[in-house]
Amino acid sequence: MKRFVVLLILLAIMLSSFAFAAKTKITYWQYFYETKKKTIDLLIKEFEKQYPDIEVEHVTFPYANYNQKVAASIPAGVGPDVINLYYGWIPKYVTSGYLIPLPESEFSKDYLQSEFFSFVSKGVEFDGKYYALPIAVRSLALFWNKKLFEEAGLDPEKPPTTLEELVDYAKKLTVYDKKGNIVQEGLTLQPSGQGHHWIREVLVRQFGGVPYTSDARMVLYDKTGAGSDVLKFYTDLIIVDRVGYPGFMNDDVTAFKSQRAAMTIDGSFRIGTLNKIKGLNWGVTELPSYHGVKANFASFWANGITTNATKDPKKLDAAIKFIKFLSSPESMRIWLENVGELPANPELAKKYYDDPVYGAFLKGLEYAHATFFVDESAQRQVMMDAVDKVVLKGISPEVAWKEAAEEEQKILDKFWGSIE
Repeated sequence: MKRFVVLLILLAIMLSSFAFAAKTKITYWQYFYETKKKTIDLLIKEFEKQYPDIEVEHVTFPYANYNQKVAASIPAGVGPDVINLYYGWIPKYVTSGYLIPLPESEFSKDYLQSEFFSFVSKGVEFDGKYYALPIAVRSLALFWNKKLFEEAGLDPEKPPTTLEELVDYAKKLTVYDKKGNIVQEGLTLQPSGQGHHWIREVLVRQFGGVPYTSDARMVLYDKTGAGSDVLKFYTDLIIVDRVGYPGFMNDDVTAFKSQRAAMTIDGSFRIGTLNKIKGLNWGVTELPSYHGVKANFASFWANGITTNATKDPKKLDAAIKFIKFLSSPESMRIWLENVGELPANPELAKKYYDDPVYGAFLKGLEYAHATFFVDESAQRQVMMDAVDKVVLKGISPEVAWKEAAEEEQKILDKFWGSIE
């Protein structure tokens, strides 16, 4: 009898060891953002319940050196099998050999068009193939501090709806010390944050221009109706109206969280962070229009399959399952509740259209554009430099705007020339 029991125990150990050994392990990378990390950990647990033969290792890195880690790891055959990346990085990741196309058998054109907002399929497509899928999407909106509005004699429930009102409100909400230094911003102005998107995709279009040609090969913001008036409007807020400046309290997020900025333009991903700030009474509304023209910037982070996953058919299959799971409506719902980013599925998003917080961002998606970046970091720097030239070096907006267009055109030409 004892021998029989021992045999059973040994058999159980052998079977459990075999089951463990049979698991397919994949590695998932994303940059560190607390609410995102916790939510992915939660989703991984649920995924592993549905697929007990798959194990997912979750690894995060600081945003500042994320791309350097990718560049050092994937070409060496180590690192992630599934990776989270900004959609604007896709062209660079593909041409660098980091990503493989999503298998058409699992991620067809019809699937993408029926399950995601239309700008998603355009954003993840490169050279006729799709490379990644998002859990959520984002747009911009105007956040305002109701307490600071009231202190300035403004109705805390009526934010500005036009650019003219935005400037007027910002002036009233800015507070200076005895030496004339800003101690409370009326409006945050941080080109390195969401400011460069506001300039490129929102103000350019509202002032009558178009940022680029439809194939993203030519800069148009200096050639169409907008012109340098866009840069002048933005920099005038800093040097003429003096309602804020880049670097105030280090960055725009810190300033608004600390209640030292009355208004800020930011993305839906900031909701989860702001909800945790005690005593911060804020509201959010659509971006102010200009002469009746509305515009917005849409963006997203997406999950793609790296070349590492192709070394093992089981890993590739597991990676496909994981991406589909992360892009499911249920995962999107959890992501919305925990992170605050909007569902990438339009049918699910409709359920939140009238929400007092999410509604502003969802309405913005209706007229938003997702910039096709060939080098997001370099193109962002162009806009940051243009602002600095006017604000710090005294160069005219006309000259700075022209130089920005010329510099960005060089970036586009270099990229497209390298793959042709």
